[in-house]
Amino acid sequence: MIKADKTVINETKYIAYSLALLSIIMQSVFLILKRWNYTVLLGNLLTDAVMIANFFLMGLGIQKALQQNDENVKKIVKLSHSFRTLMIFAVVVIGVALPLFNTIAVIIPVFFPRIAILFKPLLQNKLEKSGE
Repeated sequence: MIKADKTVINETKYIAYSLALLSIIMQSVFLILKRWNYTVLLGNLLTDAVMIANFFLMGLGIQKALQQNDENVKKIVKLSHSFRTLMIFAVVVIGVALPLFNTIAVIIPVFFPRIAILFKPLLQNKLEKSGE
């Protein structure tokens, strides 16, 4: 097993914190709309856990690929991507199929990492400016 680099760990923490914040917002919307119940929380937690694992595994895959020769890089990245996509698909299908999870609360968090990545440069610029 490959040991996670500090960068992989830090970026995964950023994603985890961002998903927690976005999940609180989503849970609040369900509460405001009076549509919240335990299935919303469980669906949200299920997908958040998988998306954090996905991001961590992506980081490990890239880290491993960077340690290989050029010939193996493409194979490793493609295999990692295929595995992670299959993992997300399987969990979403399970989350939608089982009544234990709210369908909307399972699907929406799939997009949270993209939102977090989109806002990261804005947050970094703001933090860098405040540090000057």
